[in-house]
Amino acid sequence: MTDKKAMDKLKGKAKEATGKVTGDRRMEAEGKTDQAKAKAEGALGATGDRAKGVKDSLNDDDR
Repeated sequence: MTDKKAMDKLKGKAKEATGKVTGDRRMEAEGKTDQAKAKAEGALGATGDRAKGVKDSLNDDDR
């Protein structure tokens, strides 16, 4: 996970906690959404890295 994604996840956790403490359901939901977005972006990045690895392994450079 990149620093930006980790930071987004932490911001989401803080927002969620603040929402819970203050009773602000909207802020709590926004925090959960921010965390899910960071997690999804991380998963997409990992998938792209795997696809690149598969492509590289299929290239036959030994000829």
